[in-house]
Amino acid sequence: MNEIALLGDEAVAFGALHAGLGAAYGYPGTPSTEIMECLIAEYEKGGPLASWCTNEKTALEAALGASYAGKRAIVTMKHVGLNVASDPFMNGALLGINGGLVLAVADDPGMHSSQNEQDSRFYADFAGVPCLEPRSQQEAYDMTMEAFDLSEQLHVPVLLRLVTRLSHARAGVVLKEARGQQTLGKAKDKPQWMLLPNYARKNYQSLIEKQKDMQSWSLSHPANKLELEDRDASLAVITSGCGGNYYEENLEDFIAFRGKAPVRLHIGAYPVPAESIRKLCKDAKELIIIEEGQPFIEAKLRGILELPLIIKGKFDETMPRAGELDPDNVRAGLGLKNRSASIEVKLPARPPQLCQGCPHGDSYTVIKKSLEGCDSAAVTSDIGCYALGAAPPYSVPETIVCMGASVGMAKGAADAGITYAIGVIGDSTFLHSGITPLIDAIAADTPMTLAILDNSIVAMTGCQPTMLPSAGFRELIIGLGVDPEHVIELEAMPNKQDENITLFKKEMEYRGLSVVIFKRECIEAFRKRQKKNKAQTAQNAGGEA
Repeated sequence: MNEIALLGDEAVAFGALHAGLGAAYGYPGTPSTEIMECLIAEYEKGGPLASWCTNEKTALEAALGASYAGKRAIVTMKHVGLNVASDPFMNGALLGINGGLVLAVADDPGMHSSQNEQDSRFYADFAGVPCLEPRSQQEAYDMTMEAFDLSEQLHVPVLLRLVTRLSHARAGVVLKEARGQQTLGKAKDKPQWMLLPNYARKNYQSLIEKQKDMQSWSLSHPANKLELEDRDASLAVITSGCGGNYYEENLEDFIAFRGKAPVRLHIGAYPVPAESIRKLCKDAKELIIIEEGQPFIEAKLRGILELPLIIKGKFDETMPRAGELDPDNVRAGLGLKNRSASIEVKLPARPPQLCQGCPHGDSYTVIKKSLEGCDSAAVTSDIGCYALGAAPPYSVPETIVCMGASVGMAKGAADAGITYAIGVIGDSTFLHSGITPLIDAIAADTPMTLAILDNSIVAMTGCQPTMLPSAGFRELIIGLGVDPEHVIELEAMPNKQDENITLFKKEMEYRGLSVVIFKRECIEAFRKRQKKNKAQTAQNAGGEA
């Protein structure tokens, strides 16, 4: 065993590797991206297969194939990515998982780089599968290894729920001896992998029967720690995830304030251990719930009828309903005064913006100038770097909803009578979720313009490669059925601005579907490539010498 400093994401990656990983798939999404980047780095050194995919759905489907073939597989994504993967995830719970299958899903409380605060524990509960919620980098490593064993024991996928502060913080992790890949071979019980109604009914019944085993596992799990001895039984506290860390940071002051520590249950493994909660609340008059994310545990404990036990948590704003937990807001929820030494420093706001020299700036300038004087217009955007064009000085996109929505929303806007409906999407997002809504627009020959801002990289999450070279986009789009005369490529350069405006306006005026591809490499990707080339040249020169 040896100890190394790892990000929470890296701890998950090493946990998977040391559990005998066979294959890893994912789609970039902060705060989960570093898991796959770490696995890809190991793959390039000769480790197990690790690959980015077109979207989270295709990633999970590839992992299901690996599991069917007998390999352990992990899928990585952020919380909103699980929405995209929800179809194979919900159905995957009914399959007879063969090789262990783990979904590492990183939630983003506080929306540091996301469009909502969705809590993935609800998905695990909805699907009826176990969920592990580490509170430290060491637990992230250990629980990842455990998740593969649990998946093979219960023959269900297992969800590993991370949060931003854990994913992107670094701490020492004691690594264990790596296990080799198991040789299970292909799954033999084919009906468990074919969800025809007759088979699916039996599989669903089997999943229901497994709930007792999951509850027993959760009740005895060391991460679900029940603290009852020599404590104030009238006050109970339930913590989960990083909320447990913040509670413990305030515990010494709480004991000084109240004279005794409350009885407490920390939950790190789901389903919620019902019997432990009953024991915890046996003599309690008040219950405080400290959980990171949405009020998942609290919702399970509250009913429509009044209870003699007072429950305090997110619903009554004892804990903040939105944003992240931290030691200070947990302290206030525990009824403690603010630390006198605390100093509030107000830093100036630093909103994200497009990089200097970003090609999207030139593309948005063209779109903005082309729309001048247009009364009936709508510009719908997607999630990615180009979403920053909604802020000054460009202020072009009017809607930003989710991956692929720009295409469908532009179609809907045109259907509703908007004269100039323009969808804006990136090259990777187009492959992720833009092709299928484009097919709807093609079928209706919708009078709209789709602008694909092609910077040849997945820039927002750190310059991962686009799944297919964007050089083939024009042929792909024409092959889908868009009129070749109205699929044009423009170079997103300042010296081409006037020419590009003329051409873009022409496509806007066309009363059918047109696609305009703005092409120029991401400036950050260019710099990284140049740096890598220089390093490679220097290395080659050293070798020749």
